[in-house]
Amino acid sequence: MRFDTRKVVASKIGTVDFDHLSFGEIFSDHMFRMDYADGGWQEPRILPFGKIEILPSLSTLHYGQSVFEGLKAFHSVNGGINIFRPEMHAERMHHSSDRLCIPRVDKRMFLDAVEELVRLDHEWVPTKKGTSLYIRPFTFATEDYIGVRVSEKYSFYVITGPVGAYYKEGFNPVSLMTSGEFVRAVRGGLGEAKTAANYAASLLPAYEAKKKGFAQVLWLDAIEERYIDEVGTMNICFVKDGVLITPPLQGTILPGVTRDSVLHLARHWGIKIEERRISIDEVMSSIRDGSMTEVFGTGTAAVISPVGEIYHKGETAIVNENRTGPLAQRLFDEITGIQSGERPDPFGWVRRVDL
Repeated sequence: MRFDTRKVVASKIGTVDFDHLSFGEIFSDHMFRMDYADGGWQEPRILPFGKIEILPSLSTLHYGQSVFEGLKAFHSVNGGINIFRPEMHAERMHHSSDRLCIPRVDKRMFLDAVEELVRLDHEWVPTKKGTSLYIRPFTFATEDYIGVRVSEKYSFYVITGPVGAYYKEGFNPVSLMTSGEFVRAVRGGLGEAKTAANYAASLLPAYEAKKKGFAQVLWLDAIEERYIDEVGTMNICFVKDGVLITPPLQGTILPGVTRDSVLHLARHWGIKIEERRISIDEVMSSIRDGSMTEVFGTGTAAVISPVGEIYHKGETAIVNENRTGPLAQRLFDEITGIQSGERPDPFGWVRRVDL
């Protein structure tokens, strides 16, 4: 599908230092926009990246009716650009939209918008290993109304930008601390939706953790404050006695695309998997007795993030002598290899954009 497109007069790409990219601070030349009114989505178009004009009465500012996604595009060694698992991201955005009473963006429209925007701004896809073009689709209510009700108007945008590593540690072990007095989500809440409020609840605990020298919060369940849910920006996996363990999708954690990719690959390799509840007590004792040999996070931003230290109620457990484990390394190499086209794509995860 081709969209009405208004291109920038002059690109700002020449001002970007592609050798020293951070995460989420630089944005490409163009953005996609589509609006919902009178019961349907309309006027899909591509515009120069720029300001959005709103009124102070915008309902999203007051009641948080918004959802978003995050996916990546990569230079392929075979030519063109590879977008990793955009179909699953579109499906997850449907789920989040349903939970927030937001009208779904048609899957084909989602994919075409992402693909066409990447094609137009393909020069913004960085080539250095460990970098990518981050893609952020998002939908928010645009009705100007101060009152708690479902909006009748929305806007869907897609913006992109070149990024480097998400964590300052890069692909090196990070440290986590448990959530303490804070809770993140309960079944029936927003934990499984990728919505702004889900992340807003995590900001204070994450801020407190970073002040104490930890990279992120390891969230425990909100009822018993005992079982592992996820990390602030990623799902979590454990390797115990050769078995890959990860908390199950039961309504409190985000169904991560990278999490799903890890489980697919592990099954493909014949690794035993358990999707089950795992307590922080089991984690700490298993690390201490040596039966738990690896802990790592999974997420679009960092792909695989090894965990070297977990702090809980005054006790610290060091995982694998604070070194990256073999399964984390294998998964990272395999997923990034598929993304770049350096390795086969047996599951059809890559959507190729020819230039």
